[in-house]
Amino acid sequence: MSTTDSRLLRPRLLGRATVNVVVTISVLYTLLPVLWLALAATKSRDALFSSSILSFSDFSLVQNVKDLFAMDGGLYGRWYGNSLLYAVLGAALGALISVAAGYAFDKYAFRHKEKLFGLVLAAVMVPQTVLALPLYLLASQTGVVNTFWSVFIPVLFNPFGVYLGRIFAQGYVPNEVLEAARVDGAGELATYFKVALRMLGPGLVTVFLFQLTTIWNNFFLPMVMLSNQKLYPVSLGLYQWNSQASVSPEYYPVVIMGSLLAVLPLILAFVLLQRFWRSGLTAGAVK
Repeated sequence: MSTTDSRLLRPRLLGRATVNVVVTISVLYTLLPVLWLALAATKSRDALFSSSILSFSDFSLVQNVKDLFAMDGGLYGRWYGNSLLYAVLGAALGALISVAAGYAFDKYAFRHKEKLFGLVLAAVMVPQTVLALPLYLLASQTGVVNTFWSVFIPVLFNPFGVYLGRIFAQGYVPNEVLEAARVDGAGELATYFKVALRMLGPGLVTVFLFQLTTIWNNFFLPMVMLSNQKLYPVSLGLYQWNSQASVSPEYYPVVIMGSLLAVLPLILAFVLLQRFWRSGLTAGAVK
C-alpha cells in the first residue's frame, strides 16, 4: 500500500471508530437503566438498599410479582387493564381518525385546506400539558370529569398523526388507482375503505405505534382528570405508590416490579409490528 493510500485510509478508519464509540455509548445509555430495572425487580426490599443489586443472589422475582398484584387489594391489575383499554383501543381509533383526516387533506380539494392543515401543524408544536387545563374545564362543563371518557376522548385526536396520515397518503395511494375505482362505480367511502385503507396499512400501523406509546405513557391528563383510583392508568398508579414509598418502604419493590411489567406491552407491540413500522417510516422518503 502506498503512502497516499494509507493517508486516505487513516481518516476513514478514525471516523468509523468514532462512530462505533458514539453508538456504543448510546446503546449503553439506553440499555443500562433497563438492565438495572430488570435486576432490581428480582430483589427483595432489603437487597434494594444494599450493594448486592447487581448480583444474582436473593432472587425474589416470584414473590415480588405476588406482592405487586396483592398490594392494596389488587389495584395494579385494575390499573394495567385500564392502561390497555386506554392505549390499545384509543390508539386503534385514533390511528383510524388520523389516517382518514390525512387522506382527506391529501386527496380532496376544499376551501381553506392548506390554512386548516397549517393549524394542524401548529397544534403539533403545542405541548399536551398546556391543553390539560382547558380540557379539564370542558370536561367539567359536560360532566365527565373523573370518568373513563375524560381521559379516553382527548387521546383520540392527534395532530401529528394527521400530518403522518397525509404523508402516507401521498406515498402509498396513487391518484390513478382512486380514479380507476371511481370509474368502476365505487363511491368515496367504498374507495377509501376497500382500496385506499389497504394501501395505507403500513402507515396505519406506524401511527398506531406512535399513538400507543403516547397514550400508554400519558400521565398529566389522567392526573388532572381522575380522582378515582380504580380509573388510574399504570403510570399514575405507580406514581402514587412511589409517593407513598418514602413513608411505607414496602412499596419500593412493587413499584419497581410494576415499572418492569409496564414496559412489556410497548416492547411486544414494537417487536410484533416492526416490519410494518419500518416500511411505514420510509413512505415519505420513497415519495
